[in-house]
Amino acid sequence: MELRNKAINLIRKNLFCIIILAPAVLYLLGFLLIILFKVTALALTHVSPEGALFPTAFHFIQLSKNPEFRAALVRTVWFTMIGTPLELIIGMVAAFLVAEAFKGRGIVRSLFILPLAIPTIVTAIILYIMFDFPGGHINDILMGRHAFFPFRVISYPVDWRGSGFFALMVSIFGKVWRDMPISMLIILSGLQAISKDQYEAAKTMGANAWQTFFAITLPLLTPAMSTVLVLRSIEVWKEFIFPFILAGSYPLLATLIERAYHEWRNPNEACAIALILLALIIVSTILIFHSLKWLRMRLVRI
Repeated sequence: MELRNKAINLIRKNLFCIIILAPAVLYLLGFLLIILFKVTALALTHVSPEGALFPTAFHFIQLSKNPEFRAALVRTVWFTMIGTPLELIIGMVAAFLVAEAFKGRGIVRSLFILPLAIPTIVTAIILYIMFDFPGGHINDILMGRHAFFPFRVISYPVDWRGSGFFALMVSIFGKVWRDMPISMLIILSGLQAISKDQYEAAKTMGANAWQTFFAITLPLLTPAMSTVLVLRSIEVWKEFIFPFILAGSYPLLATLIERAYHEWRNPNEACAIALILLALIIVSTILIFHSLKWLRMRLVRI
């Protein structure tokens, strides 16, 4: 009875916020459920000359036999495993650089946030031009054709987008550069929430910079780090524009969905790939939460 009264009081206290937010929540949740239901239904339906079969794992079995899907899956895993930590590390470095007050900090912060002002497709096209073959700007610079860098590093132009490794590295570079400000702002908010008294107490106890970082900063930053890793890993898992433009010949799962739908003319397999991608996102999110929880417990013990 007491718990019920507390719940009623809590609802009454936040009734205005609930009324304001309810339409948006119902709208988003409704569309999510509709889309998820439709994608699941298509992924588990196989239409053959004998008739429609539901539910069935036919499309998942076919994808497991498809070498293009297996290659895209491996590339997507590597793309995420490299891109997500890079976004966190570079975001942390940028946040630490602008956390303390110094002359011109506002200008530096603005420069770090600048990538967000450029549309993703514009960034991808700029990188496409820079890493073009054979006459891209990067090749010209490395071959010593620019006055500000007259040193020849390579003798022949590199086909950056003609190699799976280089094409995906360029895509990761574009993705990390474009989204780094989001990571930086989240980490920066976490840094500013740490009380200065804790650093002063550690200093009076004789702790050096590394001890302070591992005993205070890192444990208290794990909630912000968790947010960055979860949000950015989801974005990297489903990244489409950079791989599509810069590594079109080496598809990831997100770009393979488009290929399955338009080139293979098979919306059922496209939906099956989408469900696999969703499952990978859910599993990676759970692993990130558990890993950071374990890391924080270890750091607190230390």
